[in-house]
Amino acid sequence: KIYTYMSPTKSPNCRPPLQEENSVTPHEAKCPGKMLTEAHKKTEEKGARSNAAELPMRSDEKGVCNSFKSLHNGLKDFSTDAVSPPAVKISVKSAVSKKVKSSSSRRRVQGKHSQNRKVTDYFPVRRSGRKSKTEIQTEEKQRIDELIKSGKEEGMKIDFIDGKGRGVFATRDFNRGEFVVEYHGDLIEITDAKKREALYAQDSSTGCYMYYFQYRSKTYCVDATRETNRLGRLINHSKSGNCHTKLHDINTVPHLILIASRDIHAGEELLYDYGDRSKASLEAHPWLKK
Repeated sequence: KIYTYMSPTKSPNCRPPLQEENSVTPHEAKCPGKMLTEAHKKTEEKGARSNAAELPMRSDEKGVCNSFKSLHNGLKDFSTDAVSPPAVKISVKSAVSKKVKSSSSRRRVQGKHSQNRKVTDYFPVRRSGRKSKTEIQTEEKQRIDELIKSGKEEGMKIDFIDGKGRGVFATRDFNRGEFVVEYHGDLIEITDAKKREALYAQDSSTGCYMYYFQYRSKTYCVDATRETNRLGRLINHSKSGNCHTKLHDINTVPHLILIASRDIHAGEELLYDYGDRSKASLEAHPWLKK
């Protein structure tokens, strides 16, 4: 039916509605929603004028016109649908901006009322049960201080040795670096020590129990010549002994103690190096060479 309008027998005054409706200028295409309605009004006015002058249309022509009218209505609906998406986009943008504003305002309120948090507020602190080296040394010093002040001497006994005399033996195991016993005696300065040493030399039966050492750039002596029940003064000499001497400070007062140089087992004799290498001492006491 569309091609009937293109036949040479068609009246020149009857134009196809599609050509009339679709003849839109470029400017009108930019605003299809508004311009199409105006174009529709113009076409209706022109159609009314032309219908007054035209001859009555045939039945087949009326059917074609009706089909073009339905097509026009479809284009009108399509134009209105095409206009709606921008409005939807604007509403989405406004909703996003509102959401951003609300979230930013919520953060400001939380920032005013909230305080800085620490990791420990959410996770418990896990502390090590191991003691540091300083703590171990401090505890060991306190233990030695108590033993020296109390005079306790445990884990040792006196036994007699043929050709050597008395000796001290361990009755328990001592670990390397462990406190063994104090070399207890009278703490005197070097001037008094020399006087006593000269006095002891006059009696050959008197043994030598004087130990000299330096402390804070000053020479002292522990005189253990007087007979007591302390065991430190009876420990014998050996260059390869299992103990060694060490100074221990208690309130700026030096104490001479013996420390295990290696692991000592029960039953071993406790020995340490006297450190006297003078010619007179070696001649008087040949056992110092061993």
